[in-house]
Amino acid sequence: MADDRFHVYDTTLRDGAQQEGLNLTVADKLAVARHLDGLGVGFIEGGWPGANPKDTEFFRRARTELDLKNAQLAAFGATRRAGVKAADDPLVAALRESGAPVVTLVAKSHDRHVELALRTSLQENLAMIRDTVSHLRAEGQRVFLDAEHFFDGYRSNPAYALEVLRTAAEAGADVVALCDTNGGMLPDELAEVVHAAAQTGTRLGIHCHDDTGCAVANTLAAVKAGATHVQGCANGYGERSGNANLFTVVANLQLKRGFDLVPPQALADMTRIAHAITEVTNVTPNSHAPYVGTSAFAHKAGLHASAIKVDPNLYQHIDPAQVGNDMRMLVSDMAGRASVELKGRELGYELTPESTKTLVERVKDLESRGFTFEAADASFELLLRDTVHGERRRHFEVESWRVIVERTKGGELVSEATVKLHAKGERIVATGEGNGPVNALDRAVRLALEKLYPELARLELVDYKVRILEGTHGTGAITRVLITSSDDTAEWATVGVAENIIDASWQALEQAVTYGLLRAGRETS
Repeated sequence: MADDRFHVYDTTLRDGAQQEGLNLTVADKLAVARHLDGLGVGFIEGGWPGANPKDTEFFRRARTELDLKNAQLAAFGATRRAGVKAADDPLVAALRESGAPVVTLVAKSHDRHVELALRTSLQENLAMIRDTVSHLRAEGQRVFLDAEHFFDGYRSNPAYALEVLRTAAEAGADVVALCDTNGGMLPDELAEVVHAAAQTGTRLGIHCHDDTGCAVANTLAAVKAGATHVQGCANGYGERSGNANLFTVVANLQLKRGFDLVPPQALADMTRIAHAITEVTNVTPNSHAPYVGTSAFAHKAGLHASAIKVDPNLYQHIDPAQVGNDMRMLVSDMAGRASVELKGRELGYELTPESTKTLVERVKDLESRGFTFEAADASFELLLRDTVHGERRRHFEVESWRVIVERTKGGELVSEATVKLHAKGERIVATGEGNGPVNALDRAVRLALEKLYPELARLELVDYKVRILEGTHGTGAITRVLITSSDDTAEWATVGVAENIIDASWQALEQAVTYGLLRAGRETS
């Protein structure tokens, strides 16, 4: 298990799963737990057994299907009900029988919540905490306590909020996590309260929500004020605005504050783990997330690129390799010579001063007409190759293409595309049908070229985005199309711009096929 002097506690599978639109199966939860264990967290909160059938099933399957190397599982639940002994409460029994070595109990620490939500007395609430903690400890389980609404409770009745901490600690709770349940605290205010709570001698943890955008900052402030147990969720998942992003918290503490939380090799795998979890949760990753986002170390401005060419650390706060990420150069109308040179080098090309100048001018001209290359690396590489070779070089030449969209008697829409191409000395005519004009064009191109280039069978269009650039022209506005393609091993993006949406789509599609052939080792003639 990780060093017990400081805890990294993940609550993705319970608190994070409350995010709107996020639904995890038991298999999903097991997969996420394996990824988190690979990062090296100390505790993984699996859910609320007894209250949720899915979570009960998770703990049952975890006994045989999870082989955790670093983390311990924690079962989440509430203190016993008012007027019932902990030993007789069925939800406490579910925690006891979960097989989890750790139980995290949620308890009210806000006097008004005790009286209005629990509808019991302040003294009975303390008895519920004392009885439940001591019972589970006697049964051999380690107990943490989440002091719910602690910061709001401290404002309302500081003496009672602190008494909740003392009661839990005296009953045997190893840690009491102070919860900013409503997410309304700011770092300086929160730090003062944590410092006051630390005077009780209780070992403190921190659990922050991000409703003010300060969850990570609040967590760091709490650690500085004395907390030795941090809670958070992968990728900042959670209800409303989410929870403290555990990846950001861990990276900040380890790289900025010198804490030894996870092995360096695990930290270097953090970006992969963050993205792997998004695949399981089916939540679109935040490209701008600190440390692990695809844009976290992306540079666009020419001024930045000039400095990075001299020393990458001039515009980067860490070496991205420390968290498994990469520096990326974005090419746009803001690009200067340094941006293009660095991007060319990243793609394996050493550009001459003359070709660099030509390429910069072409990029700025095309982007002034609506193209974008920062999101379409494949299109930029094709442009770069054309500039280096001094001419347009492709695997095939287009004679013409057309698309027909027909509505049948049954109301079904059918698209039919015909392409006429020249490749390897042959003139090829092919027709394809699809559920839309772009799909039909895609199929027609494949039919035309797959005999000559069998590797196109692996090419797949995985995303298609359209943006209207000039709304003042109504239906005649300029349209930009971004197409993302895949060959089972990698993805790449291409861009097309035209007043006609099908023309813009064809430009992006033609480039996608060309780039796919280059990736397959097919050089142009």
